[in-house]
Amino acid sequence: MRLVLVGPPGAGKGTQAERMAERLGVPHISTGDLFRANLRDETELGRAAKRYMDAGDLVPDEVTVGMVRDRLDDEDTAKGFILDGFPRNAAQAGSLGGILADKGLQLDAVVQFEVDDEVVVQRLLGRGRSDDNEDTIRNRQRVYRDETAPLLRYYSDQLVTVDAVGEVGEITDRVFSALHARSA
Repeated sequence: MRLVLVGPPGAGKGTQAERMAERLGVPHISTGDLFRANLRDETELGRAAKRYMDAGDLVPDEVTVGMVRDRLDDEDTAKGFILDGFPRNAAQAGSLGGILADKGLQLDAVVQFEVDDEVVVQRLLGRGRSDDNEDTIRNRQRVYRDETAPLLRYYSDQLVTVDAVGEVGEITDRVFSALHARSA
């Protein structure tokens, strides 16, 4: 199964991706992990990303897309994958579609984790991280909404929306129920 997970920061995508990946026997591919691995291994893409990051600039889509393309070439993705944090915009979604088309593949679904802004704020404030103050969280929510609205339109035919509030196991069950209903 090839899935993309979308949702605001604090929606629980990472937690759900890990549970889903284990249940499906496919890798959970997080863009944060890809960046860390490419930086650590000093790959060409990692060095390119570092130049932008050191200058305080956003890493351009082509670098991020390159990292994802390389990762999707790995043997463990043959049975599927769960992408968490990519694509972030319609341009990246188009690039992902091209990567998959080159392999004769397509996504099975895009799972949107829906959660009220106030719930997310409380979740993130509860983590106690230094970058999780209310102003920063609310700004990240605005950025997410601005970037993701076109992405959700792009994937409208593949979109499955899941209520991401509740116990972790209940949410996982909702995801699999929604995926099953979509494929039925």
